[in-house]
Amino acid sequence: MVTAKSANPYRPGAGHMPVYLAGREQERDEFARLLAQKTVFQNMVLTGLRGVGKTVLLETLKPLAIKQKWLWVGTDLSEAASISEERIAVRLMTDMSVVTAALVAGRRELRPIGFRRSVSTPVPLTFPTMLGIFQQTPGLISDKLKAVLELVWSCLRDQQPRIRGIVFAYDEAQNMSDHAGRNEFPLSLMLDVFQSIQKKEIPFMLMLVGLPTLFPKLVEARTYSERMFHIVTLDRLNEAASRDAILKPISDARCPVKFSPAGINAILAASGGYPYFLQFICREAFDAYLQDLDKGGSRLLIGEITRKLDSDFFAARWSRATDRQRTLLAVIANVDESDTEFTVRQIEEKARELLARPFSKSQISQMLAKLAQVGLVYKNRHGKYAFAVPLLGQFIKRQIEINGDWWDEELRDR
Repeated sequence: MVTAKSANPYRPGAGHMPVYLAGREQERDEFARLLAQKTVFQNMVLTGLRGVGKTVLLETLKPLAIKQKWLWVGTDLSEAASISEERIAVRLMTDMSVVTAALVAGRRELRPIGFRRSVSTPVPLTFPTMLGIFQQTPGLISDKLKAVLELVWSCLRDQQPRIRGIVFAYDEAQNMSDHAGRNEFPLSLMLDVFQSIQKKEIPFMLMLVGLPTLFPKLVEARTYSERMFHIVTLDRLNEAASRDAILKPISDARCPVKFSPAGINAILAASGGYPYFLQFICREAFDAYLQDLDKGGSRLLIGEITRKLDSDFFAARWSRATDRQRTLLAVIANVDESDTEFTVRQIEEKARELLARPFSKSQISQMLAKLAQVGLVYKNRHGKYAFAVPLLGQFIKRQIEINGDWWDEELRDR
């Protein structure tokens, strides 16, 4: 019988808050430092691969900001939100209206029917009010949006209790793009507007969260982005934090599941310290442990759990690659230190070493661009490439071991 103490405490869902958030103290300290700015000189970019806990960390930063008297607005940014400059402006106003609707933007004189005297009524700072100001302000979209933001701060700054500012927090921000072909530059607009109002000492801070492709996009849109943002890159947890992520959720003495030292080491090795993988493997191990207890034993079948992880997490991404692209990915998986980064030259040299039909330099560059489009690799700030999915190289090697006929046919000495 499952009780409150035997309910599975691990949560591997996308963005689901774990029972215990391990590590990330340094990242929270970095955010607290930015909140202490009297004038906002630096905004924050929180970046990392999928599965490192960006969304979860973002949710833990929100109460920290609120405690420091900052308002918090934002959402997930879809590609639709950045189709045009006006769309991104509407997105910002929509999000602000949630925290400003109780404020008064001014007063309106009304003369009720049958009365000689007019009546002064307050005008709340709702979305329709903001949209009206936006539409009535002359100039470019950026001028209109600045006017709205300046009005919002003029209504906020004298509030009691005192408000320090607003954090505009946007997840999946890598979806934002400029569209030169359509003469629409929503990403550039956002950067220009926030730089302008921050120069006027209006304390509105941008918090952009996304994949590693995010910051290069920002710099491409506006070169001053390098000075405008403080970059925090989330990576895998260290061993101590990984052990905490495994053990803290089952630390209650009444919890029926206890992992052995060998089991803990197996989970550490299989997860690579990535938070999502830790939660996934521990959840499967927890359920398996409970089922084995009914049979009078307990064992950790890490191989079976890894195969389930391959099916649930990696398989869909792997299916996006063509056969020839899979061959290239397999070559990359055999490059030294491919779990960190790799170059076209390293791939070319390894392909000549391994393949009967090696890739040329131009072929590799073209294929990497295609693989970046389907989210399997990305180009980092240093002009090198990296897998866009944690531990993808290990998954590819497992695929070769399980069903490697396609790979054997590509090898030089088969």
